[in-house]
Amino acid sequence: MEYHYKTKGTCSRRIDVELEDGRIKTVKFHGGCNGNLQGITALIQGAPALEIIRKCKGIQCGMRGTSCPDQLAHALEEALAAEKL
Repeated sequence: MEYHYKTKGTCSRRIDVELEDGRIKTVKFHGGCNGNLQGITALIQGAPALEIIRKCKGIQCGMRGTSCPDQLAHALEEALAAEKL
């Protein structure tokens, strides 16, 4: 299942997530720090979405109150909820 998430408060504008049985199949960030986001993507592919949510939720970038990893956690939560429908 593919899910598109519009980010809030980060340099990246959108995150596309594809889940398969609760695991992360693919992730693509649109905008943001390209090298860092490619690294995050490579590290999380194949991982259980719940594990990545637990690790990334609440990470902040400066004084923004959020970050690309935090927004990824929100995207994964919404994608998991949509997957169950």
